[in-house]
Amino acid sequence: MGTVRVFKHHVHKAFIWLASIEALLFMLSVLIGSYLRFKGENTAVEDHIGPILPRAIIFAIVLLISMAAMGLYQPRMREGSGGILIRLVGAFAAMSLVMSAIFYLYPALLLWRGALAFVVATAFLFVLITRSVFQRLVDQEHLKRNVLVFGAGHRANQVLSLLRRKSDRRGFNFVGFVTVPGEEEAVDPRSIIKLDGSVFDYAKKNAIDEVLVAVDDRRRGLPINDLLECKLNGIEVMDVVSFFERETGKIMLDFVTPGWMVFSDGFQFGSFRTLSKRSFDLVASFILLMGAWPIMLCAIIAIWLEDGFRAPLVYRQRRVGLNGREFDVLKFRSMRVDAEKDGKAVWAKQNDDRVTRVGKFIRQCRIDELPQIINVLAGDMGFVGPRPERPQFVNQLSQRIPHYSARHQVKPGIAGWAQLCYPYGASDKDAEQKLQYDLYYVKNHSLILDFMILLQTVEVVLFGKGAR
Repeated sequence: MGTVRVFKHHVHKAFIWLASIEALLFMLSVLIGSYLRFKGENTAVEDHIGPILPRAIIFAIVLLISMAAMGLYQPRMREGSGGILIRLVGAFAAMSLVMSAIFYLYPALLLWRGALAFVVATAFLFVLITRSVFQRLVDQEHLKRNVLVFGAGHRANQVLSLLRRKSDRRGFNFVGFVTVPGEEEAVDPRSIIKLDGSVFDYAKKNAIDEVLVAVDDRRRGLPINDLLECKLNGIEVMDVVSFFERETGKIMLDFVTPGWMVFSDGFQFGSFRTLSKRSFDLVASFILLMGAWPIMLCAIIAIWLEDGFRAPLVYRQRRVGLNGREFDVLKFRSMRVDAEKDGKAVWAKQNDDRVTRVGKFIRQCRIDELPQIINVLAGDMGFVGPRPERPQFVNQLSQRIPHYSARHQVKPGIAGWAQLCYPYGASDKDAEQKLQYDLYYVKNHSLILDFMILLQTVEVVLFGKGAR
């Protein structure tokens, strides 16, 4: 199975099917659970709890969102059965809390506690079954797209090494690599295909779904007419950059060219998108502020208890925002007051001895980021976007990494696609890796993608991914 673009974001079809099937099963679990609770009664289930359908729809939506927040619909999740089970328990716990709030606010939708227990147990059993079947089916070779790589040189070998994991190839299978005249072969000779006829003839005979063009030097010439024949006969032809964008959710700097960025779709910034993003930022910030103010108060008290009442609570630091404009980002202070006494900007590192005891905890839980809500309300940041970096680092990285300044075409954010997909960066190499995800966001940003990022950030916070 391939992917489908949902508001420009690539989503794997297998996980859309999984979510759709589970949504139907969750709705069915409301019916089954309610029946089990009242099966000995002489009256219908609706006479006890009211109409089933609205309750079933709300239950399915809340549970799907809870599971998405736990990362259970991420195609590149590498956790085993134990990790999935922990996330399932967390998703059902979150669903129970949300459903309790809904029942409190809207008593007409109430499910009796006994009925809800049967519903939850039934839904959990359904999930265990669907996940077990899905894990067996999703990696079946006959369900994957067959990809023929045109090229067998260093670029093709780089594609092979970058997509070496099983989870990286969840939706496709490399059938082989076609040699190009004059190109030095770098892939495993056993995977090289010697064509007797044209690329189209081979693709037609071997049920090829897609041809990936990965030649080292296109100036040597491509069989354009042959590739066009593939395209016109329903066999997709892709370049390396677009292929990686679709499969990995990032734009590979090793392959991207200014020409590709100019002619590719995306990188659009209209007034409607600006207005919708600003509205989203304001609503999300107010909701987070209403829910997080007790946590922020506890953080303030903890910092005072550790460092004294005269110690600064919030720490300001210059960062680079939209169109390169500098602003002061606000964070709860997590390091010693003299962390940068010489005035030089220093990358945070693993087990940094400058971090206080309270600071270590609030960093791990991302509590130190909460004052940035004020930056969002002030318009310096968005709720979702690339991580804002310090001017010193931006100057260095702009000189060393191509297209680095493109990340400043959108507002920086508290949460982001790069923060979600890559751990905390503390070096030029890390910055380059994160830029690839930032460019994907800049190219494909939308309200739906913002919501998806915000939802999946819950998993990052709960499991402490990438914190330092």
